[in-house]
Amino acid sequence: MIIGIPAEVKKDENRVSVPPTGVRELVRQGHGVFVQAGAGVGSGFSDEEYTTAGASMLTTAEEVWHNANMIVKVKEPQASEYPFLRDDLLLFTYLHLAADETQTHALLNSGVTGLAYETIEDAQGRLPLLEPMSEVAGRMASQIVAYYLAKPYGGRGVLMGGVPGVPAANVVVLGGGTVGTNAAKVALGMGARVTLLDISLDRLRYLDDVLHGNLVTLYSNEGNIIQSISHADAVIGGVLVTGARAPKLITRDMLSLMPRSSVIVDVAVDQGGCVETTKATTHSDPTYVVDGVLHYGVANMPGAVPRTSSLALSNATLRYILRLAGKGLQDALHADAGLLKGLNTYKGQMTHPAVAEAFSLRYTAPVEALRG
Repeated sequence: MIIGIPAEVKKDENRVSVPPTGVRELVRQGHGVFVQAGAGVGSGFSDEEYTTAGASMLTTAEEVWHNANMIVKVKEPQASEYPFLRDDLLLFTYLHLAADETQTHALLNSGVTGLAYETIEDAQGRLPLLEPMSEVAGRMASQIVAYYLAKPYGGRGVLMGGVPGVPAANVVVLGGGTVGTNAAKVALGMGARVTLLDISLDRLRYLDDVLHGNLVTLYSNEGNIIQSISHADAVIGGVLVTGARAPKLITRDMLSLMPRSSVIVDVAVDQGGCVETTKATTHSDPTYVVDGVLHYGVANMPGAVPRTSSLALSNATLRYILRLAGKGLQDALHADAGLLKGLNTYKGQMTHPAVAEAFSLRYTAPVEALRG
């Protein structure tokens, strides 16, 4: 199979989907790899490293998209890339369609096969291709909170760990999944007081056992959320419903309960955000204020640490890329029910139920779509 690796064009996105070590493995197993010149520079990988690994370097994105059977990306296709979509192409990337109706229709209209990292499951029902970036984003979230709590950057002027005789920051984490766990771990390591909310009592029991420091776990309901945010210096949103829009756990009205100049970092922004007032921002313009509360809504947080993120992502995705390239789409999907769950669009059909529900589209089960 011919695999294409274009440069990412989303604003402030410096990751690359496959580093040279991954390209070497693809070539070793007999596949052709086209890489757009400069695609890895933002992550610290030179064109020479790709050439040494066996890739063929192409100058333009159009050449890469046109010559490939499968395009492997980091972020969803941007508007400038929509003309490259076609019905005989496999697109393997993060899609986050439930929060992006325009992209959804672009994929459907093109007939492209859209396979989304974020909805693929493993045998245990986990999300193995979302997990590494969730780990990065969760750990970054607490670092970002610590930065923006400083007065010069819009925060309350609170130090995460406090000092003897002065209390530490109160950090509320919504969701005890990969993002929330990593956010809580780093915040606790900084000495903050952390309140973590989730709807799974089993998960809360587990986190209460394994996380050490000043941690309180609460069952997630409206009353407990209101109580928690009313004295929060910062809130980290790490809620996920696989493939669907994130639920709005903090409404606009609730912002008035939060201390002035408190900080919200909504990591769920890719799926629409779990705070009603969340909107997507960029690394170059990351924050805005609503009702006295500072909001951070960067939709590609791991793009700020692209070398770490690119390597972590490839560690997870490469085995799936090899499986798709080696077996072909149909055989690879039929052999792996979890990989099949990644199929979001196929020949103009919507094959993910949560996205279909989000935009009132006709849903076709993946098995039925593949049967033709």
